[in-house]
Amino acid sequence: MFRVKKLDIFVAKQFGLLFMATFFICQFVLMMQFLWRYVDELIGKGLSMEILAQFFWYMGLMLMPQAFPLAILLSSLISFGNLGESSELTAIKAAGISLMQAMRSLIVITIAIACMSFYFQEVIGPRAFISFQQLLISMKQKNPEVEIPEGIFYDGIPNSNLYVQKKDMERGVLYGIMIYRMNGGYEDAAVILADSGRIQSTAEKKHLLLTLYSGEWFENMRQSGMNVSANIPYRRETFSTKKILLDFDGGFNMAELGGISADARSKGLSRIVHDLDSIREFNDSVGHQYYQEGKQIVYMRPSLMPSDSTRAEKETAGRSHLIDSLFQHMSTEQKQRVVSVAANDVQMAAGNLEFKAEYSEWLNREERMHQMEAINKFTLSLSCIIFFFIGAPLGAIIRKGGLGVPVIISVIVFIVFYILDNTGYRMARIDEWTVWFGKFLGTAVLSPIAMFFTYKANKDSTVFNMDLYKSIFMRILGLRTKRSITRKEVIIEDPKYEADIEHLQEINIAINRYMEEHKLLRWPSPVKVFFRPGDDHDIAQINDRLEETIEDLSYARNKYILMLLNQYPIIATHAHTRPFQRKWLNVLTGVFIPTGVFFYFRMLRFRFRLYKDLQHILRTNDRLVKRIHELLNNNK
Repeated sequence: MFRVKKLDIFVAKQFGLLFMATFFICQFVLMMQFLWRYVDELIGKGLSMEILAQFFWYMGLMLMPQAFPLAILLSSLISFGNLGESSELTAIKAAGISLMQAMRSLIVITIAIACMSFYFQEVIGPRAFISFQQLLISMKQKNPEVEIPEGIFYDGIPNSNLYVQKKDMERGVLYGIMIYRMNGGYEDAAVILADSGRIQSTAEKKHLLLTLYSGEWFENMRQSGMNVSANIPYRRETFSTKKILLDFDGGFNMAELGGISADARSKGLSRIVHDLDSIREFNDSVGHQYYQEGKQIVYMRPSLMPSDSTRAEKETAGRSHLIDSLFQHMSTEQKQRVVSVAANDVQMAAGNLEFKAEYSEWLNREERMHQMEAINKFTLSLSCIIFFFIGAPLGAIIRKGGLGVPVIISVIVFIVFYILDNTGYRMARIDEWTVWFGKFLGTAVLSPIAMFFTYKANKDSTVFNMDLYKSIFMRILGLRTKRSITRKEVIIEDPKYEADIEHLQEINIAINRYMEEHKLLRWPSPVKVFFRPGDDHDIAQINDRLEETIEDLSYARNKYILMLLNQYPIIATHAHTRPFQRKWLNVLTGVFIPTGVFFYFRMLRFRFRLYKDLQHILRTNDRLVKRIHELLNNNK
């Protein structure tokens, strides 16, 4: 039975405080990123604080499910990093409590946050999306002047370009107005200048009523049929007050409101599933209708069905022969007229097919968008759990708290997830990938990573031990480190110099015998290298005896002896006989010729290096024995 313990409360408090802080930080970052999409709708348009507050409120509600995973990742990484850095995690494990037991309270909290994320996407998110889109449209409806920028020409009004030098949003007055009306084209443009004016939408929201003060109207008086090169009369009108009605759709109409409610982002899961059936049925009916129409174009007669293909081919061949004979008996003028009509028919048919293709693609995209939105509700909630099992084990492994390393790792993980998820979304939207593959790509990639980190952290594995990876890398490339023997600060017992001299002399004898028997400068048979056991026990014994002697002499007080000890090379006891210690790896490497050639020459390099190392050991042994003799003679 699950009982709440003091450790659970302690870990939950550490995580909870960090989660609250990181959540607001992540929410702020996401909102700032989202804000750039609508910065032109807000800047310099005199919006009230109430409208701005609603704008940011609905934006925050829509982005909360995206902020949950990143906040969980960052807070879990920092909390367990702090526990590891302060050795509290070590104390917890020393008490016999595993990492999974220490995380159990946070697992429950993370699952609760994932459920909350799903609730936001299912209930609150769709409502916030509808309210957000309606707010953008109502901004145009209530204040049409907010759409008109200052200092540049605005072409959002059909057949007109409007320039406003300055706007007074509190009084609703525009100053320095210049209007180019091009109802008849650029040649017949009317230019209207005004000192100031007001603009407002009509009741039906289809026109703008522009009231101008103290201005002039210039307009060409071209008439239809007039020669282009003829002189064009114009009229000039000076007015103190003038009202102009401009065509302008304020955007607040039932069609766009219906588009908002039909958007997949404005629907819950149950409604998406329900609407998907209707969308698929409608798409099938449209596709069937287009198929019938296309079949009529191919067979030239609506009554011919695919089952009548043989008869259709015969009748088509007969008609083609009859048409060709009739065409040959036509006059040149008649042939040109027939060809022109046929070309127009083909062009109309091609345009019709192109329109149908675009409409079919749009219908298929709508179906895919509904499918992706339904899957996204689960993947985004599931990412909360995945990010926790990435952040908490990483914090336990790295054991670094604060906002340094955890922030860097969190950003890297989130960027990888964002790239995978966004790539899958875009490829699924354009129907290059299936919807399931595209939307589950990020989850499928990060889930094994989360399981791997959790397993390694629970087993106290050194995943990020750079020294370990450095040693493996150096071993693969055949690199090695030098000895670093320094004088001991406290020496209880001096080395046994006489026994060490005997050991060094015995090592010299063993090395000479080994070099005579093994012939290190000869090329060994590849069959023996890759397909037969190749352990070299002789060199392993020589190395063990040498290391024991070096360990004993490392307690010497003489600096010259310590200097000679640092000159001994570190011997690789297996690399000169075969690439790997496991037989199946050697066989696999030898069968694949390119890798076999590489590792064979690598083995030859180690044989040559071992030969040089043994020669160097013999010379160093002689010098060391000589120095020990001198030291013993001086002590007598």
